[in-house]
Amino acid sequence: MPIIDVHAHVGRWQFHLTCGDADNNLRQMDRYGIDVQLVSASEAVVLDAVAGNAALREVLETRPRLRGYAVVNPNRIEESAADLKRCLGTGLFVGAKIHTHYPGRLPGTREMAEAFDVVADAGVPLLLHTWGREVTLLPELLAERPGLRVIMGHAGGDAWREAAHAAAGCDRLYLEHCRTAVDAGRVAYAREAGVPVERMLFGTDATLIDPCWSLGVIRDAGFSEEEREMVLWRNALTLFPELRPAVAATP
Repeated sequence: MPIIDVHAHVGRWQFHLTCGDADNNLRQMDRYGIDVQLVSASEAVVLDAVAGNAALREVLETRPRLRGYAVVNPNRIEESAADLKRCLGTGLFVGAKIHTHYPGRLPGTREMAEAFDVVADAGVPLLLHTWGREVTLLPELLAERPGLRVIMGHAGGDAWREAAHAAAGCDRLYLEHCRTAVDAGRVAYAREAGVPVERMLFGTDATLIDPCWSLGVIRDAGFSEEEREMVLWRNALTLFPELRPAVAATP
């Protein structure tokens, strides 16, 4: 069965971790049977979006199993808009990534609304770092941007209940449950809240977190075999059809 990881990173972090270059990503992918991984650059998330995106482009050029998210900085919106267009033009990037806490802009701020506009205009999916009750604002933000599709990275984090209800109320919100604290029942709660399996995706937060954590969540979620296939790869292909050749090329 193919596996597509929709939430990962390349590069070093300020934490005391051993994660580093993209070859580490590929080693983990081989270990756990992950065929394709969508990555953002840690440098782009934490320090400089444009420089980090440029460095990631060089990585992606020689590693076809990795595809990119171009990081958009809500604090430098014009610069990020031009950079997103430039990244997508390479064919190596398939979506956008926005962090909320590093740039200090949460949903509900003017800067985040402008960043959402930039991604909506680009017509690509957005991976949004979500952690907190501000996830309740997302359905309204998407209602104002009919073409925008948002993956809720970490499925709201500590606000996973609120995230489940937000996703149940908006058919363009997707849940991706990676995090270090594997609270029991998160996936079951989302399903009971009304989130269909078609809008659940597999992500790992690699290489910050070993993929075994997220694989364990999927294993214990009570999915049928067909549902597990949907979460592990079919739903991602629907959202990112550009990945079909990469998945077909894997053994």
